[in-house]
Amino acid sequence: MIRKASIMFVNKDCYEEYKYRHDEIWHEMVEELKAHGAHNYSIFLDRETGRLFAYLEVESEEKYEQLSQTTICKRWWNYMESLMKTNTDSSPVSIDLEEVFYLE
Repeated sequence: MIRKASIMFVNKDCYEEYKYRHDEIWHEMVEELKAHGAHNYSIFLDRETGRLFAYLEVESEEKYEQLSQTTICKRWWNYMESLMKTNTDSSPVSIDLEEVFYLE
């Protein structure tokens, strides 16, 4: 498995709605994540700054990158766009983090 981590940004007045939407994540979105090799996906919130720390494990970078081209993923981005800092295609602004330590 490949461990991936990134930072995203949620609007400070949208914390509860962001959590609610993930508590009620669409079944189809979960299926697409799994179909594209995603496992152990967690998102953590820093309430002081609105930064989100996302961690997941993927089977293959290439397989996971294809998720962004799916209809359900694009629908999810549109659904979440009003809550987050996003790019022009509605995808969340995401900063990939470099792993510098790992303890198994």
